[in-house]
Amino acid sequence: MAQTGRAAADLRVDGSRLWERIEALGEIGQVLGPNGERGCARLALTDADRDGRDLVVSWMLDLGLQVTVDAIGNVVGTRPGSDPQAAPVMTGSHIDTVRTGGRFDGNLGVLAGLEVIETLEQHGITTLRPIAVGFFTDEEGARFAPDMLGSLVYVGGLAVEEALDIVAVDDGATVGEELARIGYAGSTPCPAAVVPHAFVELHIEQGPVLEDEGIAIGVVTGVQGISWTELTIVGQSAHAGTTPMGMRHDPGYAAAAIIVAARELALRFGAGQVATVGRCEFTPDLVNVVPSEVLLTLDLRNSDDAVLQRAEVELRGICNDVAAAEGVTLGRRTLARFEPVEFDAGMIELVESTAAQLGLSSRRMPSGAGHDAQMLSRVCPTSMIFVPSVGGLSHNIAELTERADIEAGANVLLHTLLATATTP
Repeated sequence: MAQTGRAAADLRVDGSRLWERIEALGEIGQVLGPNGERGCARLALTDADRDGRDLVVSWMLDLGLQVTVDAIGNVVGTRPGSDPQAAPVMTGSHIDTVRTGGRFDGNLGVLAGLEVIETLEQHGITTLRPIAVGFFTDEEGARFAPDMLGSLVYVGGLAVEEALDIVAVDDGATVGEELARIGYAGSTPCPAAVVPHAFVELHIEQGPVLEDEGIAIGVVTGVQGISWTELTIVGQSAHAGTTPMGMRHDPGYAAAAIIVAARELALRFGAGQVATVGRCEFTPDLVNVVPSEVLLTLDLRNSDDAVLQRAEVELRGICNDVAAAEGVTLGRRTLARFEPVEFDAGMIELVESTAAQLGLSSRRMPSGAGHDAQMLSRVCPTSMIFVPSVGGLSHNIAELTERADIEAGANVLLHTLLATATTP
C-alpha cells in the first residue's frame, strides 16, 4: 500500500540531483553565448536529439522503469503501481529544442518526473496507480511542423502514417526516415492503447509574469489558441539599380508590409492577441537584386478562439490587398491550427492547493506557449505547473530558472502526482 500521513507529507525531491541531470542533458547539443551563456541546439530527430534520448532512457532504465517507444518516437517510462489494472498517472514534456534554445524548456518537465520517481523509490513509497514519465517527439515544431507533433499523434489527433511523411524544413528528410536513422522508430502503437488517468506537466513559464510579481508557482488554467501559416510571395527578380521603383513587383516589399500589418493588427486587437513573423527567407538573397520570392511565417495566438478567427480573416485580407497592389502572387500553407484549451478544473484546484500546502505562493494564469499538455487534455484530466523564468526569457540560450524555483516546482509536481496516483 502507499505510504500516507506525515511521512508522505514531508517528502521532498533532491534539488541537487535534479539540477545535475539538467546540466548533464544540457551538455548535449550545447551552444555558447557571447557572455558564457549555455544553451542548446537539439532539434528533433537530429544526432543531438538521439544522444539526448539515449541519456534520458538510460536514466529511466537505471530507475527500473518499463520503457516503451511508440511509432512516432515518443518514449514513456513507467513505474508500476499496486493495482496492475489501474490507468497510470502521467507526467513529462519534451527534450527537443529550437535552434537557439535553453536548457530548461521541456527538459525540466521530463527530468523532474524522473526525480519524483527516484524520490518515491528512495523512500519506499508504492502508489496505487502506476506513474509514467514521457517525452514527446518534436514538441517545438522547429524542424517538422506542426509543433506538439508527438503528443498530437499520441492522443489520436493525427494519423501516424501522415505524421511519418512530414518533411523537415531544413534538409527535406521525413519524420519516418529520421526516426529510423536515429533508432527511435518504435513498435508501440499510436494512439496510445492505455489512456492516462491524468496528466501533469511541469514547465518554465517562458514569460516575465511570475518573476515580476514575486510568485513561486503558476497554476496554468489553459493554453492559447495557435495559428501558424506559411506564406510564399512570388514576384519578379530584377536589377536593383536599373529597375524603376514604380515598375517593380517586389515580394520583399510585400513581405515587409505584411510584417508591419501583423504587428499593427495585434496592437489593435488588444492585450490578448499576439502576432509574430519568426521566419523570413529571400530568394536569391543578394544585395543588388530585387528578390523573386520570399517565404515567411505568421504566428497568431489568442486565448479566445472567436477573436483569433477574426484576426486570421482580417490578416488574410490585408495580405491579399498587399499582394494585389504590388503585383505579386501569394501562396498559403497552414502549418498548425489548434483551438484554445481549458484544463480540468479539479486538476487546477489540486495544483493550487498543493502549492499552498507547501507554503508556496501561486497565481492562476494561462499559457501563451503551446505544450504537450494541451494535447493530453483531449483524452484525460490535465494540468500544468509553471515556475519563473529569469527575465522572462525562453527560446534563447540565456534562458534560466533559478535552482530554488526548480526545486519548488518539482515538489509541487511530486505531491500533485502522489495525490493523484494514490486515489482510486
